[in-house]
Amino acid sequence: MTTPTHSFDQAITLKALGGDRFEGHTSAPYWNMIGPFGGITAATALHAVLQHPALLGQPVALTVNYAAALGQGPFVVTARAARTNRSTQHWSVELTQDDSHGVPAVVLTGSVVTALRRDTWGINDTPMPDVATPDAALPAPWHSPIEWINRYDVLQLDGPLPKQWDGAASTAGAATASLSRLWMRDNPPRPLDHCSLAALADVFFPRIYLRRALRVPAGTVSMTVYFHADAAAMHATGDGFVLGQARAHGFSAGFHDQSAQLWNTEGSLLATSVQVVYYKE
Repeated sequence: MTTPTHSFDQAITLKALGGDRFEGHTSAPYWNMIGPFGGITAATALHAVLQHPALLGQPVALTVNYAAALGQGPFVVTARAARTNRSTQHWSVELTQDDSHGVPAVVLTGSVVTALRRDTWGINDTPMPDVATPDAALPAPWHSPIEWINRYDVLQLDGPLPKQWDGAASTAGAATASLSRLWMRDNPPRPLDHCSLAALADVFFPRIYLRRALRVPAGTVSMTVYFHADAAAMHATGDGFVLGQARAHGFSAGFHDQSAQLWNTEGSLLATSVQVVYYKE
């Protein structure tokens, strides 16, 4: 078995324990404030399914529910094929980690749908916005003391974080008040696949930070990624930039949603995503 060299592949590495169980370990390069970057955890859950010997086809949908913070150290991912049909397969995924008493505790639940994707008629009803190309983009890349952010090469086009954290609500119209657009890819560049695409869908900061310029505790509770790109589209994207666009639709009683779309530089829609985010007053 070849040892992966890219930090992303190292972070999602899993050791088969037999049956449906795999062992992983948290990765310091993808650390967030109190745990790993949620995107890398989602990618790890998907990776367990993709390396399962019973796998059928390619990913169509991934849903992860973050039940608790993942601490530093080892964890176990259980990926079970709940049902296999002629062309689709439905997976149940659970990530557990021993608590302070050595008792396994659930930190993530999820589901994955895979399928044998066939050549059919298709159309893209969500065209890529008319934005500056990565080569022409003027903003400087993101840099941060938070480790996971430095694992991505990001060029912010629209919707940056506030320059003043004064608690003021955005005065922009509802359609753009929480809108962000950015070019992004792994740092260093890495050929795109379904696992890295799942992680990219979670790169966006919580929309509450844009809608109201106030630093409050916030984190994703549940995220779903729908994969529109098959293996051929992934290959065509290579290690190039992906355009991400995200916005919220409503903020209420401590939760807000987020919808996102991701395209490659040729305008092919690679994935769409929705998530629910907790925020504290």
